[in-house]
Amino acid sequence: NNYLPELRFHSEFLTDHVTARDMMCHRTGLPRHDYSWYGANISRDSLLYRIRFLGPNATLRERWQYNNFMFLAQGVLAEKLYGRKWEELVRSKIFEPLGMSRSNFSVEDLQKDTDYTFGYKQQKDSVIRMEYLNIDPIGPAGSINSTVKDMANWVITWINDGKFNGKEVLP
Repeated sequence: NNYLPELRFHSEFLTDHVTARDMMCHRTGLPRHDYSWYGANISRDSLLYRIRFLGPNATLRERWQYNNFMFLAQGVLAEKLYGRKWEELVRSKIFEPLGMSRSNFSVEDLQKDTDYTFGYKQQKDSVIRMEYLNIDPIGPAGSINSTVKDMANWVITWINDGKFNGKEVLP
């Protein structure tokens, strides 16, 4: 309420009691509700507004249930706190210090790379290439595309207690 007053939940109780930690730990009582955003071509603010219509199926902190909207909300919260787009924050605070030069945030940018691939699925007796789905509106929930080398730098940082090349990146 203090930092993201536009975020409202299904009930006044949830609005008053859900914390950023609850959202990070996926213990808000909200199930996935993926059909509420999947493939939607709308703004993050519009998706954030939808949260108030998403009913819980558990009480607050009763159980773990992954919900992409909660990562969206945390990304919007970070934007409010730092006054910069979520993508700019991740790029400046994670990608650049870790040398993750080929990591990006959209399928359009991914396809500009000289070396990328598609997913494939089996359909009857054929293997069919799957097209990318643009998930930019819910970006903080999973729009990062990366390479094995870039992700190795991320893993090295975690293994080294948040340090990369001797410099603290993750406190």
